[in-house]
Amino acid sequence: MSLKWHPYSLYETDTTRFWVHYGLVILGAVLALVTAVAQWRDPAPYGKHERKDQNWGPLIPQRLGHFLSDALPGVVLFVLVFVFYGTQNKNYINYIFLAMFLSHYVHRGIIHPLIMRYRNPTVAIGITLGGFFPNCLYHFVNADFIGSAEYHSNYYYDPRFIVGVILFCAGYVINRHSDLKLRSLRDTKDSINEQYQRTRSYDAMSNHTENKTENHPAGCTGYYVPYGGFFELVTCPNYFGELVEWIGWSLATWSFAGLVWTLFCAATFVPRARHNHAWYKSQFDSYPPNRKSLIPFLF
Repeated sequence: MSLKWHPYSLYETDTTRFWVHYGLVILGAVLALVTAVAQWRDPAPYGKHERKDQNWGPLIPQRLGHFLSDALPGVVLFVLVFVFYGTQNKNYINYIFLAMFLSHYVHRGIIHPLIMRYRNPTVAIGITLGGFFPNCLYHFVNADFIGSAEYHSNYYYDPRFIVGVILFCAGYVINRHSDLKLRSLRDTKDSINEQYQRTRSYDAMSNHTENKTENHPAGCTGYYVPYGGFFELVTCPNYFGELVEWIGWSLATWSFAGLVWTLFCAATFVPRARHNHAWYKSQFDSYPPNRKSLIPFLF
């Protein structure tokens, strides 16, 4: 089978939809560049890098913030654009792409916030909106594209589609496994905290605390070093897995919309993984020296 550069038909050039779509794609590319520069200098102020001296607005529940920034644009907006803004000539390839995208964002925006044990129960509304608005931009152009592109009927034989779907699935598994590892680590932390508090109460009742130094278990007031799976290779395998997902997405869809979304993700993940890696090394003297930041064996 001979490969065609464009395995689909899309809008005709010089139409309004053409210029709206590719205008937003160009905006997305610019935003990715600005994000990379800004976050390389200073990490986004949440999680390990949260700063008390900055005011990002009123606090809302962390789970609600996650839903607003991820589920609304990634599930609700995406489906609405795909169904109502896309063309009517969709085939099963379009619906495969819809299922792929939703498989990530139903978990990311709905399931993940419900099962995750957050270190901080609240998040500033400004941080939430900082994720919401870029997501709306990128998810709109991707939903617009996969809802409007009329892929050739034999595209499922195309190496771009096959390799892209494999990469997406592999990244999905790495991302989910790493998230579950982090959740289990927080469960372990809570268990150790409870055991520590019970021990302190017992010592107090037994009057054994005199002339005794309290040895609070390492990490109970902050973080632990994760081990197992891709954590043996990189500090942020959850970011690595998601980056692999979106590389697979951009390859499978063969679209500029997918490409700029992947570039934006890289602009976020690469600097944050670098900052997280430096943070762990500064906090833990025994942090594994061979562990990379984001990409196994390379970075």
